[in-house]
Amino acid sequence: RSGKLTPSQVAKNIIATLEDCDKSTPPLRAIVQWDQEQIMLMAEASTARYRNKCTLSYLDGIPVCLKEEFQVVPYHHRVGTVYLGTKPETEDATVAKKLREAGAIIIGVSNMHELGTGTTGCNPNRYHKIPRNPYKPNHFTGGSSSGSAAAVAAGLCPVAIGTDGGGSVRIPASFCGVVGLKGTFGRISGHGCLPLSYSTVSVGPICTSVADAAIVYSILAEPDPLYPYGLKQPKATLSNMCALDLKGLKLGVDWKYFKACDAEVLSICEKAVEHLQSFGASVVEVSLPEMEEVRVAHAICILSEMRDFLQPDFNKHFHEMNLETRATLALASQFTALDYITANRQRTRSMMFLREIFTNVNCILTPALPSTAPRIYESDLVTGSSDLSFTVRSMRFMQLGNFTGIPGLVVPIGYSTAGLPVSFQVMAKWWDEAVLLRIGLKLEQFRSQTKKPSIYYNVLA
Repeated sequence: RSGKLTPSQVAKNIIATLEDCDKSTPPLRAIVQWDQEQIMLMAEASTARYRNKCTLSYLDGIPVCLKEEFQVVPYHHRVGTVYLGTKPETEDATVAKKLREAGAIIIGVSNMHELGTGTTGCNPNRYHKIPRNPYKPNHFTGGSSSGSAAAVAAGLCPVAIGTDGGGSVRIPASFCGVVGLKGTFGRISGHGCLPLSYSTVSVGPICTSVADAAIVYSILAEPDPLYPYGLKQPKATLSNMCALDLKGLKLGVDWKYFKACDAEVLSICEKAVEHLQSFGASVVEVSLPEMEEVRVAHAICILSEMRDFLQPDFNKHFHEMNLETRATLALASQFTALDYITANRQRTRSMMFLREIFTNVNCILTPALPSTAPRIYESDLVTGSSDLSFTVRSMRFMQLGNFTGIPGLVVPIGYSTAGLPVSFQVMAKWWDEAVLLRIGLKLEQFRSQTKKPSIYYNVLA
């Protein structure tokens, strides 16, 4: 507003940065498709709006990227593969359209795990390569919204949009030390996003701060006539988000479930719970029933739906898929209709249990992930990585939100002795994202210092 900096200047810095991070060793591989002309067109239009004092929203002039799972004009909708998106897109996904209408500058589309089938972000194919964790480039970013989290953590943009069917926004946000919000199922439109799993996937922002996540959420969260799942949603609010304390809030913790993580992660997360109590919130012990059943049933639902949707691809493009994707889809083909129906009966049960729990507490607290980001090995760069026990473990605190549709927020709260980010998760009842953001603002104050990642670009300089 002061005119000291213009969106056009920032855009030029970002273009120089995108060129630089593609040439660095190893390349960051956060943004996999970008177009200098497109970026400058949007930036110049925003600069003119600032000059004429007629900005469109808080996002006017703000650089953003979208996961390659979304259709974004004029990029290829590859979804992490080498065979999809052979022609440039001519129509935007709803979220891309809304970001443009808000005046945001779309700097490109971000890297992702092939077809969203894993939690490391490892994608060795020729168009994508492996995105690097800005805190430690020899570690994974997490997936499947891998490039989105890497782009935000490395300073390329303060906002990225991802999708989350088994933790795919929250896992990479946590591993890369940034904020990730998975909205309630249906809250933010998924129209124009490849419908890999129609019952588990939510859309959400990955941002540098909770306040930024709240701004993006307030712009994107509303019914979309093209997306039936969110049509009947209550109005999105940010009520009480900036309250000075957390008095009157009851925070639910299932300690047995909470403690199933590495000692280093547990120690930081336990202190974060005490920190929230210091704002006047009370901690209430809850029991999350049948979590093993939830784990299995979620896996059956998401894999069966992906396998169903990708049946033609599996038959026609099997040899163009990464080895891990082939193995995952082959495993998925072993589930029966009976398995899928039983899994959905479990979903009804679990939602009923949660309804009961949320009559007593405002939210459920867990660590975001049981461990910090795993290492990248030389072989991963060539053949990819397939570690089923890691995949299962990384989704431990994530699946409940995807399976039942409740919203979840992850916030960075510290670092391991190796210097990798550790994050914390808050989940709330359906449509109550406002309470997550309120608690998230207080959680942000827990981390005594924010360490700059080893790969970091200051696009304002």
